[in-house]
Amino acid sequence: MHLFSHHINNVARLGAYRGSETVDLGPGSLLETLQNGALPQLAGAIAAAPVLDAHTVQFLPVIPNPPKSICVGLNYREHRAEAGESKTADYPDFFIRTATSLTHHNGVIERPQCSQALDFEGELVIIIGKTARHIPASQALDVIAGYSVFNEGSIRDYQFRASQWTWGKNFDRTGAFGPCLATPDELPRSIKEGLQLTTRLNGQIVQSASTSDLIFDIPALISMLSEGMTLQAGDVIVTGTPSGVGLARTPPLYMRDGDTVEVEIEGIGKLRNIIKDEFQQAAAA
Repeated sequence: MHLFSHHINNVARLGAYRGSETVDLGPGSLLETLQNGALPQLAGAIAAAPVLDAHTVQFLPVIPNPPKSICVGLNYREHRAEAGESKTADYPDFFIRTATSLTHHNGVIERPQCSQALDFEGELVIIIGKTARHIPASQALDVIAGYSVFNEGSIRDYQFRASQWTWGKNFDRTGAFGPCLATPDELPRSIKEGLQLTTRLNGQIVQSASTSDLIFDIPALISMLSEGMTLQAGDVIVTGTPSGVGLARTPPLYMRDGDTVEVEIEGIGKLRNIIKDEFQQAAAA
């Protein structure tokens, strides 16, 4: 299944892709569906669901208010190298993203008034499907509900003002999350074999890598996180970005008002966003 969150007249609803059709599954929350263990029941509803006009769907982040959003930094070898980190990592760099930093597929990524250093970071997302703690790596895939796509817009000058990255990763409406949750059976290859991740800025490829190049793979990340915290249904783990980020280029390549950015992961979908300056976005609202 490929499931998404959307709204009609500000009422949250579930949607799905049925072959080439976009369909509506009615009012509801994907988070509550996961928490209630009801994800398998949606398969039958998809077959009878009414068709939506794909061009008018008002998307929400896949999980608009996840219990936790945990991000991983410098988790691809070539990205560590371009960031000037010569040593192999012994342990992941974890940090948190807040719900107010999220935006949705076909929505705006907002460049704040205080910075011009808004960078792109295409990433694979894990969405947890059941509550668990102390998960062995050998059993980690069993707690996953599905996968999604993320563009972790990073405000680079604020990110590096302190030793912790959280501030530069949590500006409002900078983290795009969508378009959908893809259940594991929808992927063309297993996660271990890797999926192709491609980021495009105004149609030009700026990142291209396989998720098999992750330093800490998905089972390892889940197992490590569960050592210290209970993972809950609806939790989001953003697994890291490959090389090619704008900060590492000469001169730096940052996103500007009017740019279009896309992150595509095979078997999951293509996340598309427009960049808007904060003051212009506020005036439009």
